[in-house]
Amino acid sequence: MTSSNESGTEPRVPIVCPECETTSRIPLADVADSLERHNAQLHDGEAIARVDPDVADRIADLVAEELGLLEDG
Repeated sequence: MTSSNESGTEPRVPIVCPECETTSRIPLADVADSLERHNAQLHDGEAIARVDPDVADRIADLVAEELGLLEDG
């Protein structure tokens, strides 16, 4: 897969597919397309492959914190 950032410095996101028993790291800009293509080709469009759940949870926490959703009061 070719990254949209040819310098190779773009963050890579871990994705997992428990059904295929595979993991890989995809450039951030390519994650959505890569997951959609994998799931369409191998799983009839069902969202089996996904961003690593631990990473997705951490990203959600960071976004919530940045938006002030975790603040008391």
